[in-house]
Amino acid sequence: VTIQLWYHVGSKNERAGLSGFAHLFEHLMFQGSENMEPAEHSSYIDSIGGRDNATTDFDRTLYFSIIPSNHLERLLWMEADRLRSLDVSEKNFEAERDVVKEERRVRVDNPPFGRLIEVVLDAVYDVHPYKISPIGSMEDLNAATIEDVREFHQLFYKPNNLTMVISGDLDPEETIGWVEKYFGPIPRGEEISRDIAAEPKQTAEKRTVVYDANAPLPAVIKVYHIPEDGHPDFYPIDVAGAILSNGQSSRLYKKMVYESQMALQAGGQAFGLEHPGPFFFFSILNQGQDPADAEAALQEEVERLKNEPVSAEELQKAKNQQISQLVFGRQTTQSKANAIGYAEVILGDANLANTQLDRYQAITAADIQRVAKKYFSDQNKTVIYMLPESMRPEETSEESMEKTEAGDEEAAR
Repeated sequence: VTIQLWYHVGSKNERAGLSGFAHLFEHLMFQGSENMEPAEHSSYIDSIGGRDNATTDFDRTLYFSIIPSNHLERLLWMEADRLRSLDVSEKNFEAERDVVKEERRVRVDNPPFGRLIEVVLDAVYDVHPYKISPIGSMEDLNAATIEDVREFHQLFYKPNNLTMVISGDLDPEETIGWVEKYFGPIPRGEEISRDIAAEPKQTAEKRTVVYDANAPLPAVIKVYHIPEDGHPDFYPIDVAGAILSNGQSSRLYKKMVYESQMALQAGGQAFGLEHPGPFFFFSILNQGQDPADAEAALQEEVERLKNEPVSAEELQKAKNQQISQLVFGRQTTQSKANAIGYAEVILGDANLANTQLDRYQAITAADIQRVAKKYFSDQNKTVIYMLPESMRPEETSEESMEKTEAGDEEAAR
């Protein structure tokens, strides 16, 4: 049996200057409660042959356990115990903050292109909190206090912000009885405001160039604002992404990696989010290639989607890929729970888990051309060059002098 707890809180719910808290609580939730010692939750699941983990993204924090079904009641009691009485102590906070900071170093600050998603989001969004990635900034984590952490926990880790999905070998009436027994006494929290600043409509092209010591090769990214997941237009946009980048016969791989050999990697992808998200056209170039040439090649494929209907063969292949992911992605208790939880929490209706297949099957070439024309416009475009530090232009003597004078003035102040 799989047990999933979807807390409807992600990085988009964090206040300015307090980024990384949703991710921090992904770790804190394993550090003990009134009746459980730190790490006892996971060690017990290991001991019965199960497994558990948690993930955080922009819109939700998800905890899951996959266990032998005869342990279901015990696990429900354990989940209720850490919801009711999590140990949000100074000691646990300090320890897990260090873990999160180290995770940021390993995943973001040190690897090649580790900062790429942060650079892109910062360039694309002006006001929406999708501007900040879920892992949070080192500055905000350093500045966080135990009072900030407890306030976040008190608001978001309550039954009225939790959706539980249980899938597998179970008796429904018995299981619901256990849920009511262990979770029913836990009091609701205060109402949570979902009033999040909407991103203003982009009306002109934006461009950003970033030089990064951990970028071994040039990367060129074009980004367009698209609707939220579940919007009728999202499905043909998602299929367009498959046509562009799924497999070695996809448009961008074939053109930029195989034929011209200008790129090491190229593709296009929609980010499905609870609020309007981004669509990326991207390429990581081979050594010595001109980023301007890559931008032009990407733009050719943008215009091709807008001006030419995709072929019947391309469309069927892309639809088959999306449909197979849906069908074969629902064979286990975990994947079934994923589909139901995502539909309920992010799309707002659990029943949508049963209709997405029909939506993909109904897509036509005209649908893809229509959404490409609607969303892939120059006014809705952000272009990002992420370049190796070695490509940074040398400063002229005049620029260097201006920086020195500015530095002297700052020191004097």
